[in-house]
Amino acid sequence: MSDALLGTWEERVLLAVAHAGDEAYGMHLRREIERRSGRDVTLGAVYATLDRLEAKAYLASRSGPGDASRRGRARRYFDLLPAGAHALQAAREVHDRMWEGVDLAAARGAGSGG
Repeated sequence: MSDALLGTWEERVLLAVAHAGDEAYGMHLRREIERRSGRDVTLGAVYATLDRLEAKAYLASRSGPGDASRRGRARRYFDLLPAGAHALQAAREVHDRMWEGVDLAAARGAGSGG
């Protein structure tokens, strides 16, 4: 298991990169997280986390060609690195262990007072 577990937000950003594949750039990732989580996300929060994950060597970034919609500016793409995939797997294993044996139906019934 990894020494440092991912935070929930870091995990969401890494998962968005994994889902996005070759389209893993800031705005696409923001939309992917919003779509899957049902929550509004700021682009600044996405980029700050991408930078932090890149510093941890979980991601690598590369420049893509500019296009007319970006007035020729290059787009920054992100790739999931093996350490990032390992961190996601470790997070998944912790989630699975934490959820093992949880019976939410019983917990809801206990709170009903009946």
